[in-house]
Formats: sequence, C-alpha cells, structure tokens
Amino acid sequence: MNRDEVTGKAENVKGRIKEAAGVITGNRDLESEGAGERAEGAVRDQVGKARRKVGEAIEDIGEELKK
Repeated sequence: MNRDEVTGKAENVKGRIKEAAGVITGNRDLESEGAGERAEGAVRDQVGKARRKVGEAIEDIGEELKK
C-alpha cells in the first residue's frame, strides 16, 4: 500500500464515524461533513491503487526488458 491508499482509508473511516455520529445526534451538518470525507477518502484510496498498479506495470516492463 502506498501513502494515498493509507490516507484514503483513514479518511474513509473518519468520515464514516462522523457520519454515524451525525445520524445518532441528529446533526445534519456533521452527517454531511462525514459523508463528504468518506467519499473523498474512497476517491483517494482508488487513486492510490491506480498509482500502485501503474508502478507495478512499469516494474514488470523493466524486468521483461532485462531478459
């Protein structure tokens, strides 16, 4: 896992907690803020996964060229 994936997962969890707290307390602003953070975390996680896959593909190409 790279930094984007770890940060994305952390933001996602933090957003879920805020969203749940907002639902429980009836605080729509907190619920909305949590939903936004959750979505942002999910996007960042996906970007990190894509970056990792590109890096792995480049490494594979380099290994093939060495052969």
